[in-house]
Amino acid sequence: MRNVGENKVRIGIVGDTHGSKKAMRLVLSVTPPVDYWFHTGDYSQDGQFLAYETKLPLLAVAGNTDPAEGKANLDELVTLADKRIWLTHGHHYMHGYKIDEIAWWAKKLDVDIAVFGHTHIPMVKWYGEILLINPGSPLSPRDEQGPTFVVLTINEGEKPQAEIIQIKNINLQKYNE
Repeated sequence: MRNVGENKVRIGIVGDTHGSKKAMRLVLSVTPPVDYWFHTGDYSQDGQFLAYETKLPLLAVAGNTDPAEGKANLDELVTLADKRIWLTHGHHYMHGYKIDEIAWWAKKLDVDIAVFGHTHIPMVKWYGEILLINPGSPLSPRDEQGPTFVVLTINEGEKPQAEIIQIKNINLQKYNE
């Protein structure tokens, strides 16, 4: 378990980028100031691009389509600003994309926040006292919200807040390089 003692943190959360630098550039073009990056897998190596471009710390996990070389761990646990966070891609914990299963595992792991990917569908939802977060996908979204990622804000002693950020009105030509 990693422990980082800060009173307030903002975490940019992205995943299911599948090796697309274009998707990463799109995310960076609209990201508000953040202190950390989380990548939920399906090409966790894309997180390295974020870390390099922003010079911010990164925590990434491997997804079901990550290449074997340079593969991240399947799960990570970290404590930031007094909140225990579980980061996973989710494919080992959801059968048929059942979010209840992620919530069950989060409760079993005794975490405050569960961050996962795999579904390509963004979600910020309280499940009892556990905040479930899925950033969706900036590359291949599977719902009407389109390309998305999430920014999580944690103020020590307060309820965490997360915002789904839709990537809209972007000149795609600019990011095709």
